[in-house]
Amino acid sequence: MSKKLQWPLESAKQDENLNRWSHAESNLCLDFHGDPIKANLTIFSDGNHHMALETCLKTFCANEVALEDIFYATTPPAVITSVLKKGHIVLGNLTLSKLPDVFISPPEIMDKLAGDGLIDSHEKFIKSKGNVLLVRKGNPKNIKTIEDLIREDVRLFISNPVTEKASHEVYKEALLKFSAEHSIECLFEKLEKHIVYGERIHHREAPQCLYDDRADVAIIYYHLALRYTRIFPDDFEIIYLQGSQQNFESSNDNVCTDYHIGLVSNNTSIEGRMWADKFLNYMFSEEATQFYINHGLQRP
Repeated sequence: MSKKLQWPLESAKQDENLNRWSHAESNLCLDFHGDPIKANLTIFSDGNHHMALETCLKTFCANEVALEDIFYATTPPAVITSVLKKGHIVLGNLTLSKLPDVFISPPEIMDKLAGDGLIDSHEKFIKSKGNVLLVRKGNPKNIKTIEDLIREDVRLFISNPVTEKASHEVYKEALLKFSAEHSIECLFEKLEKHIVYGERIHHREAPQCLYDDRADVAIIYYHLALRYTRIFPDDFEIIYLQGSQQNFESSNDNVCTDYHIGLVSNNTSIEGRMWADKFLNYMFSEEATQFYINHGLQRP
């Protein structure tokens, strides 16, 4: 068994002849995609729906023959926001000075950027369905309900409250909601000794943490869990806090996240703005919406 999950190539342009090089233990860059030199269009997005965004970008790129490449980032909002504000980011020993034409993030992030004059107006285009539990294949700790999370032998992975505040608050709200429904008081005090916090980028860390047996269960967005079970079917499975997928799908009490999209102000070239306008229109198309639905998200 490999020490690290073997993530598939994620990019707008698919080329089997790419000269790829990385080493999972020391040099690996998963959330900056494409060629920043050739790209006609640059997109910065929060990473939780990266699988649906990738499908949209592949299709958009394939349909626009004049588009050489799309460079895009799929990190937590704090990272891409800092790049937009500072004009660069250092990845290991590589300095990347590439500003986006399009920005995607939850509305509270977009409101702040708009207030600072960094993006134009933004609009909701998709939303999550809610949150689930992810466990290793076979569910070795037999985790079925929220009561199992407070067992002393169960370690819970959750995103970091400082470096990934947006997702952490969503997950915390979901856990507190279900704990109240099951009359569990002081949930996080009971979980304190059994929580494993992510460090910086939980949509990569959560499955790896389970894979390494450093945690027994993770709370994550449904669409992330769906992605993991699709690309790593022998390693993970989903547990629904509502008891079943049918109950999850029909529930009106799921804690969901809205995703907004907008154009970046002043930083983009004339060509970049042209492609950005086209891409913005595409993201509101029926085709793009259906891609997101197929990846476990829903219409706003």
